[in-house]
Amino acid sequence: MKTICAFVCLVAAVAAQDYLQPEELDHPTWYLSPEHLRYRRQLSADPKTGDVTYSHRTSDSGQIFGTLGSRGDAAFGKAGYKHNVFHDNRGKLDATGYGTHVISPYGSSNQFGGRVDYTGDHSKASLDVSRQMHGMTSLEAAAGARWPLGRNGDVSLQGTYNRMGPFQDYGARAGLNYRF
Repeated sequence: MKTICAFVCLVAAVAAQDYLQPEELDHPTWYLSPEHLRYRRQLSADPKTGDVTYSHRTSDSGQIFGTLGSRGDAAFGKAGYKHNVFHDNRGKLDATGYGTHVISPYGSSNQFGGRVDYTGDHSKASLDVSRQMHGMTSLEAAAGARWPLGRNGDVSLQGTYNRMGPFQDYGARAGLNYRF
């Protein structure tokens, strides 16, 4: 409970800071180089659910995110870091680390995990591994590709694998699309 209160105080303190646009500052032009600019913090509230969301870019390729909210009798907090590893002619690779804490009348639970997503010109893949404290580890993997077939068609292949503790599930799909 203390960590949730500390996180709420941290979010409130960050949101209360005054932010000036770089154009409004009277600094020498060398000071306005990209290394000295701050990224704008974003704190927003969802009017339907009342959840408070925080998002802050730490660099051109990194972002810290978090959410505080409640559903029924339970309150939760989610936080994590998302990093863009590369985005060039090889494709785009994103990595995310996250954690969750839920408090309810029936007890509390913690979960942490990581996710890697790859997107290329004709392919996509993802891997998500998470673990509930004093509980099971879950693994979700998915991949798919699509190759053009002439001017009007394409061939696609997809595969999935899921595991939660001792339970496993997997699947595959192939497709041929041709537009006459």
